[in-house]
Amino acid sequence: MKPYYDRGGITIFHGDCREILGRLEPETFDLVCADPPYGDTELDWDSRDLSWLRLSDRLLKRSGTVWCFGSMRMFLAQAAEVGIWWRIAQDLVWEKHNGSSFHADRFRRVHEHIVQWYRHTTRWNDVYKNPVMEMGATARRVHRKRRPRHLGDIGAGHFAAVEGGPKMMRSVIYARSCHGHAVHPTQKPREVVRPLLTYSCPPGGIVLDPTMGSGTALVVAQELGLRAVGIEIDEAMCRQAVDRLSQVSLLAGAR
Repeated sequence: MKPYYDRGGITIFHGDCREILGRLEPETFDLVCADPPYGDTELDWDSRDLSWLRLSDRLLKRSGTVWCFGSMRMFLAQAAEVGIWWRIAQDLVWEKHNGSSFHADRFRRVHEHIVQWYRHTTRWNDVYKNPVMEMGATARRVHRKRRPRHLGDIGAGHFAAVEGGPKMMRSVIYARSCHGHAVHPTQKPREVVRPLLTYSCPPGGIVLDPTMGSGTALVVAQELGLRAVGIEIDEAMCRQAVDRLSQVSLLAGAR
């Protein structure tokens, strides 16, 4: 199977992911990061098909997980099928600076969901994770509290909340959308994708994006020094992804 692009640890395949996934080596990837069609519109390309998720199962390492962008409508519609193979680990919300609505009588939607899954057959303790930290307020104070009983025993008997120092990143990520400069109609900003790869892919690991679009996940992987494989059925988007990857390489060489 000849790749469309293969350079510097980044590989792109042009074709239908449902065909190509079955030809990749099993237990190769540390992370699957996908932004599939949500099935929320009548557009030809917007089909609600999560078969790529079932096909990805054999490709993940035992410590690997899946991050998937989607709408609540999509996740609920596919809950029964997804639940056969996967457990939900956590969910994030991407808050945009703008929004849209397909109906005039509903709230303007300014967010998208990002859900992390891991296999039913894998213990959470065996899943790779690297909590993403961010800086808090200027003043540094430490608050110690007893751990609530319903959260279980973690050994120390209490936990500390630190103000002013590094904190775990919030589950709501604010980032401007790519409206106005996107090369793909549903292109995600790198600021949203970067925490997912940082959290779930070990240094030197390899990421799979089965519906890569213009290649944002591959661009972020390249910036982080990770390897990545992307699959895209639209050849025009493959060309756009190669252009974006080349720009990252040029910027890296200029430093």
